[in-house]
Formats: sequence, C-alpha cells, structure tokens
Amino acid sequence: MSYKNSDTDMANTEQEGIIYGRNAVIELIKSDRDIEKIFIKSGTAEGSLSLIISLAKSKSIPLSSVAKEKLDNLAKGGAHQGVVAMASGTCYYEVEDILEYAKSKNEPPFILICDKIEDPHNLGAVIRCAEGAGVHGIIISKRHSCPISGAVVKASAGALAHLKIAKVANIVSEIESLKKKGLWIYGAEADGASVYESDISGPAAIVIGSEGNGISHLVREKCDFIISIPMHGKVNSFNVSCAAAVILCEAARKRYLSSFK
Repeated sequence: MSYKNSDTDMANTEQEGIIYGRNAVIELIKSDRDIEKIFIKSGTAEGSLSLIISLAKSKSIPLSSVAKEKLDNLAKGGAHQGVVAMASGTCYYEVEDILEYAKSKNEPPFILICDKIEDPHNLGAVIRCAEGAGVHGIIISKRHSCPISGAVVKASAGALAHLKIAKVANIVSEIESLKKKGLWIYGAEADGASVYESDISGPAAIVIGSEGNGISHLVREKCDFIISIPMHGKVNSFNVSCAAAVILCEAARKRYLSSFK
C-alpha cells in the first residue's frame, strides 16, 4: 500500500512564527519574509551560523546573542542548532493564489492536499517533498491538522519558505471547487490503481491522508481516481512522507514528459 506511520497524535504546542535550525533560518532569510529578530547562541559564530549572521546583517535584521537556555525555551526543546528566528506569523495564501501561480508559470495546476496530517515532522517532510517535486501549493485543513510550527519548518529543511500554503475550513468543499475549475483529484490509498500506470500529467490535486487512518471517507468519495504505490517487500506501507515523495515525483515525471508532446 502507500503509507502509514506509527508516530500519530503528537501534541504540538509550538508557537507559529518561531523558526529554528540553521537550514530553516537561512531559507527564511532568503525568502524575504518579515523577521523580527534572530537569536544566536553566545560564543558560536562558525560555519553556517556565520552565514546566518552575515545574511541577517545584510538585510538589517536584528541579532541577539543569548544563552543556550533561552534558545531551548524559544524552540520548546527542539533541535535549534544554536539559532532561533522570530518571524511574523505564518503567511497563508488563498487557493486562488496557488492557481494563479501555476498560471503565471504557464503550467497545469499541481496541488497537494493534506487531509488531517497531525505529526509536525511528517508534515514538514511532506512539504519538502512537494517543493522538490514542483508542486505549486499545498492545501491543509484548519481543523484536525498540524499547524505550521517551528518543527514543521525545520523538518521541511526550509522548503516552506518557497511554497504557498492555503488553510481551508472544509477540504471536501475545496475539492468540489477545484473540480469545477478543471482539476482532476487523485486520492492516495491502498486499494487504488498503480500510480505508475495512472496519467497525472494534467491539472491535478493529489490527496494524502493522515498517518493512521489515511484519507477520510467523505474526501475519498470526492476523488476522481484512487491511486496506490505497488509494494514489493514484506511491509505493506510507506511512511506518509516517503509515499508523498514517490507519488509526487512520479506525477512530476509524467508532467515533464507531457510537456514535450
């Protein structure tokens, strides 16, 4: 089958806008998003931390040298690698912004819909996969979904700074709206047709579900196609982010080939 993960229902109490980890902060600075201040561990200015300091100074971003305990508190115990940035709240987009972005690139829309992913590390890894595969934007739910937090940004390795995220009240309604705009909806589930034999080259939205339960029943009913990753080993599923990588890269490959037709 396609995916499952045992790391479910992880509590996420991190404040949106607190970004930590060296790669995540570097990509945040490059994204030109408003940053209130960057905190650096006292006495550490080597390697990529010196790059962060240089980039911050070039953009007149306030820097503060603080004790490790301060960073631990800001990152809520996360692996901050000696740097924490305090940015403005997460910038969410409208779904229409994602469609307009695809149009500006003269490409058929390529959207990922995350249906109730609750683990911040999984969501971050999925965002990283999506950005690498050329997805134009991601749709997440306002309820029963992991918020965009420091852990999500760090797990995305900075990819979040380059990807549009839309937060919607109702995934089912949004799918209906996308279908009216000409997009085909592909749900990733165990009993679907092989993703390798499915045509995902046109305007498409791919739906991946939660770590434990997959796609919800109502969302599945709205999908035009159900696709799956053929499994050849003893295990019957991939981790959700691994599954996302396989499916999105296969879709990207077919989109690339179709551009020559």
